[in-house]
Amino acid sequence: MKQEVSRMEDGRIEGHMAPSVVSKLKIKNECIRVVLAETLCTFIMMVFGLGCVAQVITGNGFFGDFFSINVGFALSVAMGVHVGGKVSGAHMNAAVSLTMCVFGSLRWKMLPLYIFAQFLGSFLAAGTIYLIYYDAIYNYCGGNFTVSGPKATAGIFATYPAPYISIYTGFFDQVLGTALLLLCLMALADQRNQPVVPGGEPVGVGLVVLLIGLSLGSNSGYPINPTRDLGPRVFTMMAGWGMEVFRAGNGWWWVPVVAPFIGGIIGASVYKAFVELHHPDLKSTKTRSAEDPECVPLEKCKNGSAEMSV
Repeated sequence: MKQEVSRMEDGRIEGHMAPSVVSKLKIKNECIRVVLAETLCTFIMMVFGLGCVAQVITGNGFFGDFFSINVGFALSVAMGVHVGGKVSGAHMNAAVSLTMCVFGSLRWKMLPLYIFAQFLGSFLAAGTIYLIYYDAIYNYCGGNFTVSGPKATAGIFATYPAPYISIYTGFFDQVLGTALLLLCLMALADQRNQPVVPGGEPVGVGLVVLLIGLSLGSNSGYPINPTRDLGPRVFTMMAGWGMEVFRAGNGWWWVPVVAPFIGGIIGASVYKAFVELHHPDLKSTKTRSAEDPECVPLEKCKNGSAEMSV
C-alpha cells in the first residue's frame, strides 16, 4: 500500500505518467491543434518528396529517375494524410484550403492558419533536406549553387519550367493540374457517388497525385501547390542560390503561386456542376426504391428475383 502511494506521489502509476500530467500537456485549442498537425503533415510530405528529388539529381540518375520522384511524392502525400488527416484534414496545399473555404467546408478565419502552417512545414522540410544532402549537393555542383545549367540544383527544392514552354503555357499547365487534383478530391470525398472506403483516403489521394505527375509533370514539375513551391523557394534564396530563384524562367515563381488557386476553384466547381449538384434528393430516392423493382439493392435480390416487403 505504501509503495502504491509513493508511486502516485512520484507522479507515476505503474510506470505510466499520471493523468494530471498528460492533461496539462494536452492542447485543447482547435487553432493550435490544426496548426501543429498541418505543419507536421506538410513537413512529412515535403521532406520525403524533396528527398526523392535530391537523391535523383545528386546521384546522376543512379538512385532513381522521373518515375521514382512521382512515386515518392505520391507516397509522401499519402503519409502526410495519415499524419494529420483526422486533425486538420491534411490539406498540405493552400489551393485546397482556399477551395474548401469557397465551398463552405472550411471557415475563412482558418485560412491564414492553414497557409502559415503549410508554408512553415515546406520551409522546414527544405532546410532539413538541405542539411542532409549538403555534402551531396556540394559534391555534385562543386559548391556553385545555380538555378539553371547542367549542374543546377535549385530544382531540388522548388519547381522551374522546362526551357521550351512559355509563361502562358505554364500558367495553363498549373491551372489544369490543380483543377484535376481538386476535381478528383471532390469525387473521392463525395459520399453520394463513389467515395474511397473509410481509411483508404491516403491511398486515394496519393494515387491522384501520382497520376497527375505521370501525365502532367514534364512541363514544370507539377507543383500544383502554392505553399509547396514558395516555402522551399524562399529557403533557397536565403541558403545561397540568391534572387535568381525568383528571376529564372522569365520570373516563373508567381505562376505556381497564383495559378493553383484558380485551378482549384475551377476543378471543384466543374465537379459540382456536372455531378454533385444533380444528385437526387435522399427522400425521393428512398420513395423510388420502394416503388420501383429496378431500384432494389443487389444484396436483396435472390435467384434473379427481388424480394419486396409488403
